[in-house]
Amino acid sequence: MRMLNTLFAVRDLKKSLAFYQKVLGLEVVNDFGANVVLTGGLALQTLDVWAAFLGKEPEALRFGGSDAEIYFEAEDFDAFLKTLRTFPEVELVRPPLEHGWGQRVVRLYDPDRHIVEVGEPMSRVAKRFRDGGLTEEGVARRMDVSLEYARELLK
Repeated sequence: MRMLNTLFAVRDLKKSLAFYQKVLGLEVVNDFGANVVLTGGLALQTLDVWAAFLGKEPEALRFGGSDAEIYFEAEDFDAFLKTLRTFPEVELVRPPLEHGWGQRVVRLYDPDRHIVEVGEPMSRVAKRFRDGGLTEEGVARRMDVSLEYARELLK
């Protein structure tokens, strides 16, 4: 068994597709009309078809839950934040933050209020700390990871 995709039901496929292409830079892998598969394993499904698959009315489905997110990494996190600022219509869950282990992230809502997290790759975090003067051991302590994992990140 292997996981293949994450699927989000969406109210407006064109609007959601534009969000994932323009804001996150994803590309269409397959377009089946009511279902579009994007790079990274994300699929978007029209609400009416999804509701029919579940045997429910579209009005029975709820959006905006805060119980899950999809996660992306941006090699250049600062450049992503700069790009994100060019989309004032994109609502943030909260402003960008730095977690205790040093990773910088931002969480935002897609057009249907699914939560999307974009984070700095852990290898970038480790290298940022090393470039700031920490030893391998210091990086491991700062990130609260094993020395072995810190060394792997620093390669």
